[in-house]
Parts: sequence; C-alpha cells; structure tokens
Amino acid sequence: MSDASIVCSNLSFSWPDGTSVFRDLSWSVGDGRTGLVAPNGAGKSTLLKLIVGGLRPNRGSVTVQGLLGYLPQTLPLTGDLTVAEVLGIAPVVEALDAIASGDVSEEHFATVGDDWDIEERSRVHLERLGLGDIPLTQRLHSLSGGQVVSLGLATELIKQPDVLLLDEPTNNLDLDARHRLYQVLESFNGCLLVVSHDRALLDRMDCIAELESGDMRLYGGNYTDYEEAVRAEQETAEKNIRTAEQQVKREKREMQQARERAARRAGVGAKAARKGSISKMAAGTLKRRAQESAGKSNDTHGQRLADAKARLDEASRMLRDDRRISLELPDTNVPAGRTVFLGEGVQVRYGERELFTGEGVSLTIRGPERIALTGRNGVGKSTLLRVISGELAAQSGEFKRADGRVAYLSQRLDTLPLDRTVAQCLAHYAPLKPEAERMNLLARFLFRGTAAHLPVGALSGGERLRATLACVLGAEPAPQLLLLDEPTNNLDLDSVEQLEGALNSYEGAFVVVSHDERFVKEIGVSRWLRIADGRLLETGAPEDE
Repeated sequence: MSDASIVCSNLSFSWPDGTSVFRDLSWSVGDGRTGLVAPNGAGKSTLLKLIVGGLRPNRGSVTVQGLLGYLPQTLPLTGDLTVAEVLGIAPVVEALDAIASGDVSEEHFATVGDDWDIEERSRVHLERLGLGDIPLTQRLHSLSGGQVVSLGLATELIKQPDVLLLDEPTNNLDLDARHRLYQVLESFNGCLLVVSHDRALLDRMDCIAELESGDMRLYGGNYTDYEEAVRAEQETAEKNIRTAEQQVKREKREMQQARERAARRAGVGAKAARKGSISKMAAGTLKRRAQESAGKSNDTHGQRLADAKARLDEASRMLRDDRRISLELPDTNVPAGRTVFLGEGVQVRYGERELFTGEGVSLTIRGPERIALTGRNGVGKSTLLRVISGELAAQSGEFKRADGRVAYLSQRLDTLPLDRTVAQCLAHYAPLKPEAERMNLLARFLFRGTAAHLPVGALSGGERLRATLACVLGAEPAPQLLLLDEPTNNLDLDSVEQLEGALNSYEGAFVVVSHDERFVKEIGVSRWLRIADGRLLETGAPEDE
C-alpha cells in the first residue's frame, strides 16, 4: 500500500449568497476504499471540488498526499474530441505514427519520451472497462453516456493516481458496465474516495464516511455494515430517550414534592403562631428556615431537572429523522388473472432501422406482476416502456390495455408543471378527492404543512420524485400498471429507500427499468425480462455476485 491520503483541517466553505456548506470540518482518509454518503445537497460534490482545487475554502486547508485523479459527475468534454484526445495521449500517438512512417525528427522522440507502449497501456484500461473495441480516433459524440463515463475513468487510471476521487461513477452505466467498474476499483491500490448512491458499489468499500449537517463520521466496513451500525445507534438513542424522559418526569415530580413539603413546613409555623403555641419571633424564624430550605431544594432540584433535560436533548439529537413514505392505495389492487397489457408483434422503426428483430416482440402483463426489464444501454428498454404506456406509437403490432390507468414515470421526472405547487398538482390529478383527503395523502408522502404548497420547480430531485409518485399513485382512477424508467437515477439513499417503501405498498402491476440491483431486489420483482439482440427474452433472476 502507498502513503496516499487526504487531510481536511478546519475546512469552512460558503456560497456567495452566504449559505454555509461546511464550518470547521476536520477529517482524514488514507489508503483503502472509502464511500462518501449523504443526502442530496449536503455538500458531497462540493467537498470533492474543494479537495481537487476546483473551489477554494473560505478558511482551513486541504492536503493531498500523492498524485490526484478525479472523475466528476458531469464530464466537461466536447463531442468533437477523439478518444485519444480525451485520454491525453493524442500527441504521443501522433508522434509514434510519424516515427513509424519514417519521420525521425528529434521533436517526435521528445514527445514520446518513455511512453513507447502508451497505446498498449491505454488499451489495457479500455479493455477492462468494456471499451476495447473502440478506435482511438472515434469521436465522443458517437459514444453513449455510459461509454463516456467509462472513458473518463480510463483517462484517470492511465495517470496511475495515488488518490482517486469518483463522483457518482455508475450513473448512466448499464449492469455489465457497472460490474466491470466494480472489478477495476477492487484492484485499485491507493486512496479511493467514492461518492455514490449505488449500494452494490458501496458494499465493496472498506469504510463509509457519512456527511451530515456539516460533520463527518467514519464507519468501518461496507455499506451493509454501516446500515447495521446506524440501526444499532438508533436503537440505543431510542432507549436513551425513554430513559431521559423518565428522568425528566421523576425530577419534575420530586421538585413538586419538595415544594409541597416546604409549603407545609412554613404553614405549620404560621398556624402555631395563630394559636399562640409559639411566639411571632419563633414563627418568623421557622418561616425563614423553611424559605431557605425551599430555596436550596429548588436550586438542587432545578439543577437536576436541567441536567435531565440536557440528557434528553442530547439523546434526541442522536435520533435520526425516520422519513419513510407510508402508503395504502386499495384502488390499485389488480386481480391475479386480469390482463392489464397485451402486445403482439410490437415493432418500432428509427428511419430505416427496426429496433426489434423478426416480427417484433410480444409481451403480456397479468395481475399484480412485478417485472424487471433489463438489457444493455441502447437496446430499447425505454422505448418499450413508452410503447406500453401509449406515449409512443409503434409502427406495427396489436395492443390491448385494461380499463385501469397506465402511469409512466420517465427518467426526466418532467410530469408535473414547475410553476404549480405540489397541492395544486395533486388537485389536478384527483379533483374529486376532498381537500382534507388530498392533504392527508401528501402527508404520507412527507409533504406536510407548508411543504405541500412549495412549487415543483423549487423541489430537489428526491422531493420531485415523491411529488410525482403522490400525484401518479393518488390520481383518479388509480393506476393499475406503473412503468418506471431508471427511477433511482440521481436520488440519494434516503430517497431510494422511500421509493422502495412506496412500491412495496403498491398493489398494482409494475415494470421497472433499473441497473440498481439492490433496489430491484428490495421491491420484490418476481419476473425478469431482458432485451438482447433485438429480442425480448424471459429470464430468471440474476445470481448474486
């Protein structure tokens, strides 16, 4: 192992409008694989940019030990660049070609330096990431989004970095490409820091760093270990809260009892004086002593009560907000034998090219089936969903849809108008529902109080997904077939779990396209379909890696 490391010391950063992201953040990470997790907007990508120098902190410092590589979430590349230019080897390749053609200019030898095997070394990295058949002269605009991401990673690996930062590296990657990336990262020696919501990738980490409210906490082990640790912390926090609440009640009770005893003692002296049993002077002395005793008792019990409240506050801060969608939609129930969609000989053409082979593909969806539609990027998964929904007209084929509504959630989450509030959108989808019932439904999707009246354009990606789900699933009539296209793209881990909760409560049929293996497993998929070589194949569940 190397001595590669990242050290952040008293790091503070605010945006120009004064919004604080970090304040005196200190933490470090060394050799090994570390996954960085946090809700969207917590500052994960900002932290990576501070580490690489793309942003400057307001205060504090970042020290990186070793050669640094960085793959941002959005690659700043133009489509006219060639693969060789992106890899940073184009001048060397051109010099090698010139030398091979007989031009022995000193300039070419100086350009090549010690990199005589640069093409072979580049090919090794490209091959490992599934890009071995792509020519170095091919231009970016002809590559898929997933291929561009893999090319970006190959570019960083060629540099042989000691410290490697990756920001959502599995976005846009199909399942095969994800597994190749997993294998590459497992063999990386150095300091690896990965921002990701891909739990399969996070389960290959040695350590999880959690960024929350500007503070960093480190957990040894992979993401599953992290989940178990957090769960244990929450159980302890809940127990501590119950204990602290009992202490507060006990201290309040004892304080009240002490006050009552002091009042009785003071009353005894006054009563004796009225009866003439003791002198007024003696009664005054008794009263002063009672007051002094009551004051000391108040101070003692007041401090005990304050300490008990402080312990309760501390225990409450350790308890995380359990923001889970709660959903019951009885109108979505679909009888087991009912056909909700039937398509035979479905064919889609793009110009002269037919998407599917032969006479097209056929698909029947019956009852509350939970179907995963898989396949490599570009094979037609999204197209088939759009055909099933009726959004896209096929060039040929016979179709039958049940009377129940079909709801389609595209990758873009562009269903709801940006200038309308969440409450207004639901009122549009379910105009006959009483307002109280609509607000209750929104509350179950975590839009409570003023949150229900926020415009859609002001929502985060996870919030917009919840708003879309509330409107789509709460619409009248309720959808009996739900089509989801990469629903977890760009969602943080909390939002993914919320979506899993909603789908597990949904009683209709759904078809989901997703490369997130853990997500597909959690939502109880029972039928697997795969598009390959222009055909729709019925497959079993993939074996766990």
